[in-house]
Order: sequence, then structure tokens, then C-alpha cells
Amino acid sequence: MPHSANTSSTISREGDFGPELGNLWSPVWLGILNKAMKIGILISGRGSNMEAIIDAVKRGEIPDSTVEAVISDKPQADGLEKARKKGVEAIVIERRGRTREEHDAEIVSELKERGVELVCLAGYMRLLSPMFVQSFPDQIINIHPSLLPAYPGLDVHERVLAAGETRSGCTVHFVNEELDAGPIILQREVLVLADDTPETLAARILEHEHSAYIDAIKIVADPHFHPGE
Repeated sequence: MPHSANTSSTISREGDFGPELGNLWSPVWLGILNKAMKIGILISGRGSNMEAIIDAVKRGEIPDSTVEAVISDKPQADGLEKARKKGVEAIVIERRGRTREEHDAEIVSELKERGVELVCLAGYMRLLSPMFVQSFPDQIINIHPSLLPAYPGLDVHERVLAAGETRSGCTVHFVNEELDAGPIILQREVLVLADDTPETLAARILEHEHSAYIDAIKIVADPHFHPGE
């Protein structure tokens, strides 16, 4: 369904992060923001948000940053070849019967080896272990196709339509040890239309996910980013 300018809006959170983000301004972030930020992206599928991030870095829209690697838990993920074509290292790390912690440990090792400082989840369909989150404190962000805290988890669009909601959207947030519960960076709002299906709603929200994710990365990469002020 074609996008109409009157079916969406931005919920502005830039520069107004509230007390929930107050503990994120740390020496870790001070160190990152004084040099080029190395980004790692985790995917499980087609990688459309991954592509948007890589392209934004390459054209300088996200300044002083590089995408060091794309990692997928699925060897058949379409995003892997897309990343390679864009000149980004693409790595497959399958679970292969290991525990979540064992699997995550290998991913963390690969990210650390490449000096990654910001981890972007872009359609990565596995929950991160506490060990993973603790390995990158306040350095993991995710995009979720709802206006959190409403509708965390899966089957978002089906639940939104079943509830008769008139508005939905997407949220970029920091990742903590709870599902889709980390501090919110920004949100984009999309109207739910009377004839929407889960597929049409998902497609219209996806149009805004790409720009939202890029804007969120620009916020956290900005030297003037002072959460909580």
C-alpha cells in the first residue's frame, strides 16, 4: 500500500531521554564517541535494516563510523550475500546444538576481535543471553515493530490489529536482559488503516524502520549525546 504523508509521524525523543537513560553516559561511551565507532550487525534473515545501516555509513550519513562485520545465526540468511556485495565481512555462527550462552560466547568473541563498540540487532531472531548483554553494556540497540512498551515479542501486527489499535509504529531501544524492555531512543508512529492486514501494516512500518534506525545510531554516536540531561 503506498505510503501517505498523513499516515505517519515522528515521536520526537531526541535530546529528551529522561531519567531512564541517565546511567548510560559512561567512560565506555566517552571513549567510543571520541573516535570512529565500529559497528557490528546481527541478522537472521533478509537484512533490510542492515542494508540501510551499511548504506548510511558508506554515504557519511552516520559520520565517523564503520561497519566491521555482519553476523548471522542462519547460513541461508539473504542478508549475508547483501553484506558481502557491499564490501562488509559476513560471518555465519550457527547454534549447532550448543546452549545459548555457548553460542553467544562465539559471537561475542568475533565482535570483540574486530573491536566492535556498537552492536545493532537487525532482524536477529534469537534472545541474547545475560552474558552477551553484559559483554556490551549499554552498547546494544534493537529495532522493534511496535510502539513499546506496547506489544513486545512476536506476532506484533496480528496482535495490534486484533486489539483494534488505531496507531502502531516502531521503536529503537537499548537492549537489556529483559525482552524489548530497554530504554527507548526514539519511536516512529504509523496510523493503522481500516483495511490493514498484518502484511500491509508490516510493510508500511518497515518504510519507517530504516530511517528510524539510522537516526537512532546518529543520536548515540553524536559527541553531544548526553542521556538523562
